[in-house]
Amino acid sequence: MKADDIDKTFDEGGDISAHLDVTKARRPEQEQKRVNVDFPLWMIQQLDKESRRLGVPRQAIIKVWVAERLEKAG
Repeated sequence: MKADDIDKTFDEGGDISAHLDVTKARRPEQEQKRVNVDFPLWMIQQLDKESRRLGVPRQAIIKVWVAERLEKAG
């Protein structure tokens, strides 16, 4: 399938996944690296309370809050 045909199919809401090789797909500037961070128990409890309130995982809250702080600092 040519690129124009893929574009047209996509624009029309069609499924183009069969024409994509996602095995080597990358998200520039979004590579991940695992880090370990030790938090005091009271912080974990507060994070868990907030994650339950929002219905999202603890890790999501940490990522958002750190990203917000970094954007302010930058």
